[in-house]
Amino acid sequence: MIKSVGQSISAAIEANRLREGGKTRASSTTGSTTASSSASSASPASRMAAEGAPIDMDRVAAIKAAIASGNYPVNPSAIAERMVALDLPVAG
Repeated sequence: MIKSVGQSISAAIEANRLREGGKTRASSTTGSTTASSSASSASPASRMAAEGAPIDMDRVAAIKAAIASGNYPVNPSAIAERMVALDLPVAG
């Protein structure tokens, strides 16, 4: 499933925010122990959030190859519509 431009951007921003938050927690120290040692006992969900979203490098390479060869389908109208929709406030 392909996410809309707005969903992809929102997901990227959220992943980056979580990743940066994880770096901040891991680099801080508390007393004689570090936060990273307590992070090892943290829940799997919080560790995954700190590491960021998994990236399918094979899929990324396939898309890059398709773009380079000119075989990647682009619908400029759909892109423009979604960009405008991101900037316009929701009525109601």
